[in-house]
Amino acid sequence: MTLTATAPAQLAVDVLVVAVATTPQGAPSVLGDALPAALRDVLTHGAVALGITGALDTVHRVPSAGHLAAPVLALVGVGELDRGRAPSGEALRRAVGAVARQLTGVRTVGLAVPAQDVASVAAVAEGALLGAYAFTRYRAATAATRPADSFEIATPLASDAGVRRAVDRAVVVARAVRATRDLVNTSPLDLFPAAFADLARAEAKGTKVKVTVLDEKELAAGGYGGLVAVGQGSSRPPRLVRVSWSPAKARRSVALVGKGITFDSGGLSIKPAKGMEAMKSDMAGAAAVLHTVLAAAALQLPVAVTGWLCLAENMPSGAAQRPSDVITQRGGTTVEVLNTDAEGRLVLADGLVAACEENPDVVVDIATLTGAQIVALGTRVSGVMGTEGARAEVVAAAEASGELFWPMPLPAELRATLKSSVADLANIGDRFGGMLTAGVFLREFVGATPWAHLDIAGPSFNEGAAHDYTPVGGTGVGVRTLLALLEG
Repeated sequence: MTLTATAPAQLAVDVLVVAVATTPQGAPSVLGDALPAALRDVLTHGAVALGITGALDTVHRVPSAGHLAAPVLALVGVGELDRGRAPSGEALRRAVGAVARQLTGVRTVGLAVPAQDVASVAAVAEGALLGAYAFTRYRAATAATRPADSFEIATPLASDAGVRRAVDRAVVVARAVRATRDLVNTSPLDLFPAAFADLARAEAKGTKVKVTVLDEKELAAGGYGGLVAVGQGSSRPPRLVRVSWSPAKARRSVALVGKGITFDSGGLSIKPAKGMEAMKSDMAGAAAVLHTVLAAAALQLPVAVTGWLCLAENMPSGAAQRPSDVITQRGGTTVEVLNTDAEGRLVLADGLVAACEENPDVVVDIATLTGAQIVALGTRVSGVMGTEGARAEVVAAAEASGELFWPMPLPAELRATLKSSVADLANIGDRFGGMLTAGVFLREFVGATPWAHLDIAGPSFNEGAAHDYTPVGGTGVGVRTLLALLEG
């Protein structure tokens, strides 16, 4: 990713990208002055025949016919704009992400989209790096499907120190998101709790991030009843991984707790076969936490950040926990397990208690927690619950980063549905409002600590078609929001 002040028409790249908006009258309009007048006229008159509309997520490639140093011109849609209004940062991020995702089989790409200030240049850089992603651990990309190797952003601000810093940050953020996607996409055969813990150690090597791992014996001795119970049905035992970035002059302390169920069969309350197909992604919260902490260290943020990765594999076996078992969570709260497929809240409860024992200023958990989140908000919007101030900060951070999070309530009356006749809590309540009930359950384990709970069940794993900068499979959702929260 480089910046250049060279005139776009002179860029020696395989493809030059320009943005096209849809006017209120429905006509396409090429944004900026990157193209020579003769080429602009050709495109204006031929737009309808070429199918160019300016709609979001559309990309059209045409020969430059000698008008540009680049042999090919790509026109990417940014959606409808009022006359004179520039695209928003997220519109640029999505548009550039779409073109970076679709421009495969080329090596170099020039980006001549509107980038006239620090925020827009950063959005362009982030979009390109998020869009040009391929998961190649198990199958190499062919020449025709390989993303571009390099991008040049054409901007008059190429030599501006603030812009360069913003692009450097975009590189760190995109690297964290892409690494999170890689983890989510990894086969559960290869990514089990101990392997995840080993990977965390390896990723932190050479940085100032410290990693501590508790194995199954240490978890049992420490009273981590949720992790032990969920993991006991698997031949591959659970782990609790603590990753911490502690700068000398930290102004605040933040704890991040991630659900890390490396595969979720449902346990004895077993899922239907179709419901298991995407369950390698049930550790997306822990993956996001790990790479958020590593990115915070890479960015040298003046905030102490501790991540807790609650890792277990939820499997049915003769050793698995049973419906009606009563377990004791870290801190002493007893829970009657009525459904072994409501396991994420059990491992998170242990992590939340451990995190709060260190008295952070705020604790945030992130988890693929409930199918009810998808029913309520769909596959692209995540839910946020928690104490009012912390919830509001997360929503503001999401808006700043371009991710979609929506504030949800924690109605007091739902607490009654978690009553157990034999324990302090049951692990499930009424079916209706299931996302909120899970949040009410977790609230029991944070005490007076400011807290937010992020349910990313749908947005963490894209089972549909790729769109904008979002690939099929792991999306890396949450990383950008958590980093923006730490920066704030």
